[in-house]
Order: sequence, then structure tokens, then C-alpha cells
Amino acid sequence: MLYDLIVLGSGPAGYLAGERAGHAGMRVLCIEGRDIGGVCLNEGCIPTKTLLYSAKIYDNAMHGEKYGVAATAAIEHGKVLARKNKVVRTLVAGVKSALKANGVTVVNGLGVIKGKTDAGFAVEAAGVTHYGRRLLIATGSTPVVPPIPGVKEGLESGFVLTSREALTLADPPGRLVVVGGGVIGLELAAYFHTIGTQVAVVEMLDHIAGETDAELAAILQKGYEKKGMAFYLGARVTAITANSVRFDKCGETTELTADAVLLSVGRRPHIADIGLESLGVVAERGAILTDKHMQTNIPGVYAAGDVNGVYMLAHAAYREAEVAVNHMIGVRDTMCYDAIPAVIYTNPELACVGETEEAARERGRDVDVVKIPLRFSGRYVAENEGGDGICKLVVDKRTKIIRGAHALCNYSSEFIVAAGMFITLGLKVEDVKKIVFPHPTVAEILREAVFQF
Repeated sequence: MLYDLIVLGSGPAGYLAGERAGHAGMRVLCIEGRDIGGVCLNEGCIPTKTLLYSAKIYDNAMHGEKYGVAATAAIEHGKVLARKNKVVRTLVAGVKSALKANGVTVVNGLGVIKGKTDAGFAVEAAGVTHYGRRLLIATGSTPVVPPIPGVKEGLESGFVLTSREALTLADPPGRLVVVGGGVIGLELAAYFHTIGTQVAVVEMLDHIAGETDAELAAILQKGYEKKGMAFYLGARVTAITANSVRFDKCGETTELTADAVLLSVGRRPHIADIGLESLGVVAERGAILTDKHMQTNIPGVYAAGDVNGVYMLAHAAYREAEVAVNHMIGVRDTMCYDAIPAVIYTNPELACVGETEEAARERGRDVDVVKIPLRFSGRYVAENEGGDGICKLVVDKRTKIIRGAHALCNYSSEFIVAAGMFITLGLKVEDVKKIVFPHPTVAEILREAVFQF
């Protein structure tokens, strides 16, 4: 059969593209080498949030006296994992059902592009060659494994873990060293620390949380340090032994003993061994190059999701997939990255969208920044005894257009989309002042912030 579209990968970009294309009447084949739903659903976004929610419930119970609730609690890691697996199964079944409902054919097997023939783009999977008029590459990403002495042996022995293995540990380690203070490292550090593991985070940069607002990231770090988590910043890991991690910091070598090491130094696009060379698809710095329609340099070949290396976030992948399919069916649409929200689901959450103050100034923008405590939100005060949450808005000084928003508080993951809409629509401060927010909600902090200008 000649398909209108062959999709390589069934992660957020792949399965959503399949659904959208199938709904539009295209004959679609989706090829998946591992698990339907990809990394996000099976070993990333959803599993980590499930664990973190259990940890949050446990933490609330343990500190309920602040709210007049006296309770004793115990967390059962095995039951948490069982629930995580149930959640994943439920959502995977939902994705499979949606693909089926939209007429998408699914093949399990490693898909390899064989080139372009008179019959269309040829892709081999499970010993069968399939042909498509168009091709969408959505093969996702894989964990970065740096060439640190001892890492290979640690992975083989099970002492060193990636996020995949960390999410399936039957017993939480007594001492965990997390190498990498980015999103994945911080979220898993937060979970294990909350349930009783002694956690240390070793980060090569001088700050945690990647490119998020530096001040808010520092407050998040300070909060976890008060809870007993250790951070070693500006530290370069030099070796991993059978029971420790060694790193250099300011010319001094430190060694931390551990029961397990979580390797979380980032992810890289998965483009190896999928046959890109058979078509001459251009990649740069290990990622497939795409235009504003998600097209590669080869007409009819698209790429979306982590594989293009732009924004390694599931919601960015969703939007990229929609843009790609819209271009295929003749609907005018382009990809814009100006307002892609990002969230670190620690406790509290750190959410951001648009430019940070630092990034705006580096680009030469003249901006005003307002920083407002979450104490201005009645809902926040009612639900956070002693909380030190902060919200920041970055505004163009000349035009008064909102360029960025950043919030350190629980519920920020739910209301950051509102700030993203401000940026997408090019709203000015005066425009936002006219928007009515429900009261009391934590989202009202955005309204309070604009009235500081």
C-alpha cells in the first residue's frame, strides 16, 4: 500500500501527527521501535509527574500541622510505582485508541529509511518495506552519556542510572548522587529526597535549572538546601567508581559515596541508524534542520519533536506536528517558538515562558522587570504557610509589550499558559489590566504584576 504519510516514531510529535493527518483523511502509517507514546509517556513526563504527585501528598501529610492537620504518614514506593505503571498503561491505551479511531496503521519495529523510489519514500520495518508520499521523522531523543571514566561500567552494573532505570527502581537508594541539575535531574532528585533518600546534585554550571530565570532558580535551590538536599555547582565530574562520584570544583577534588548515581546531563536527538543518509537529509550539531513549516531540505520530508533539537518539550512537539500536517494538507500555518512554556515540577514548581531578564538584555532589548511576591495572591497565602514564591514579568520598556513571565510557586504550571497567550498575542501591559481573573486564584498574581508598571 502507498501511504500518504509515514511517521517514524510514536512520541508526542509522532502520534499527534498521525491523529491529525488521519483525521484529515490521509492514509497514515506510524512505525514505532519501542513503546507507543514515546519517552514522554513511558519514561519521562507522565511517570515523573505521577511519582512527584505521590511525593507531594506525602510531604503535605508530614507537614500538615502548619495547617491544623495532625497526621502520620508512610510512603510505599512499590505502590507508587504500581500506580505509575497503571497511569502509563491507561494513557498508552488512549493513544492507541486515538490512532485507531483516526485510521492510522501502527507497525512495531525499528524503521529505517531506504531512500526515495518511484513508489515513494521507502521505509523498512519488521522486515517489510513500506512506501509513503510524505515522511515525518519523529524519532525523539536519547540520554546523553558523557565519556566519564567509569560511566560505562556503572551503567552495565546498574550503579549508574538514566531516567529510564530510575523510574523503575524497586527500592529507593539510601544515597543518590544526581549528575546534572537540569529539569529531569531536579524532578527525580525532588522525588527521592522527599521520600527519604539522601540526595546530592552535582552540576557543571554555576546554577541549576538550565536557562530559567537565575534568581528564581537560586530561590528554588535554597529551598531544597533548607530541606537537606546538597548542591555542588561549578563541579566537573571526573570519574565514577563502584560506589562513588568524583568531581573537581575550584581545583579541589571531592568524592561522594552513593548507593546509586542518576546520570542526567541532557538528551540528544535520535538520528543515528535511521537512514537519513539515504535521502541526504541535512543535520547540524546532531539535529535535523527544519524550516518554519517543519520541512527538511528534502521536499516531502518533515521532522518534529526532539529530533530537530529546537525545544525538547512534548508540548512543543505537539505544535510542530500540527504545523507539519497543516503544511501537508495546504492549511497556512507556521511554527513560532516565542512563547513555548517550560515547567520544572518540583515543589514548588518553577514555570517560565518567553524571555528571561538576562536573555532579553543579552539580545539588546531595553526592558523593565517587575518582581512581585506571591503574598499578593490571597489563594497562595491561604494554601502556602511561610511560602516564598515569586512572580516576574519582563516588559519591553518602549512598547510595553510583555516579553516574558516567570513564576516560582505551585499552580504555576497551570497558569503560565495565560502569560504565554499575552506574549503570543503581543499584548501590552494596559491590555492585560483589562482582563478579568477569577478570584481567588494563584493566577491573579499576573494581574497584580501588571499593575506594578
